[in-house]
Amino acid sequence: MTIQSTIDKLIEMRLTSMADAFITQKDDPKMKDVSFEDRLGMLVDVEYSNRKANSLKRLIRNAGFDQPDAYVGDIDYVSGRKLNRNLIQRLATCEYITEHRNIFITGATGSGKTYMACALGMEACKQRYKTQYVRLPDLLMELELARDDGSYVKVQKKYANPVLLIIDEWLLLKPTESEQHDILELLHRRRKKSSTIFCSQYEDNGWYDQLGGDDSPLAEAILDRIKYDAYKINIVPLDPVNNRSMREVYGLDPSLSE
Repeated sequence: MTIQSTIDKLIEMRLTSMADAFITQKDDPKMKDVSFEDRLGMLVDVEYSNRKANSLKRLIRNAGFDQPDAYVGDIDYVSGRKLNRNLIQRLATCEYITEHRNIFITGATGSGKTYMACALGMEACKQRYKTQYVRLPDLLMELELARDDGSYVKVQKKYANPVLLIIDEWLLLKPTESEQHDILELLHRRRKKSSTIFCSQYEDNGWYDQLGGDDSPLAEAILDRIKYDAYKINIVPLDPVNNRSMREVYGLDPSLSE
């Protein structure tokens, strides 16, 4: 068997990183003094590390984060916001996901809700949890269109199946009765088997009214499926008068909505 034949077979089996490492070993005279077992181990390590890195890249790409560069370590605790550092660091371990608990991140526009949610989502991807980001208006529009073209069940599964779902702009606008049915169905599918991060300008005690309050037969049912045992992060400025937008702090485009 020729060396080129071995390389060709590795490439055919999609072990391209191992093939490249094998070529590097072949051309390195120092490798002649390394045992077969150690050289094989080095090849396997290269392929394994490359596959893990590519898997993470796919998870992050498929998550569709609004802010894919968000990082928990870059969350700013000194720019005039009242934040619970210990809670955020605990959530970064993704323990809440194994517990099937939700997170409510609330605060005014520009307070950094989306950045924090995406940063936590990035940590979930690093631990190989399938994650999906979506704005609630986009989600509801997608479900409405899916109802018309017959793909409603497929779209519901798209958002019901991820281990972590991030719903941004949660209840920014009051949903219609039909949209509330869609929301209830989705949250029912996710209940007690996955986690959801809700980002909202309204504190959770105002969500009932945003869902129509006593005039809506579904408001209580929707909240019942998400409020129990949820972690809550309410981002409030220490100095409301001189408060800076976190988009400015993080160097993000201020023209983008949060």
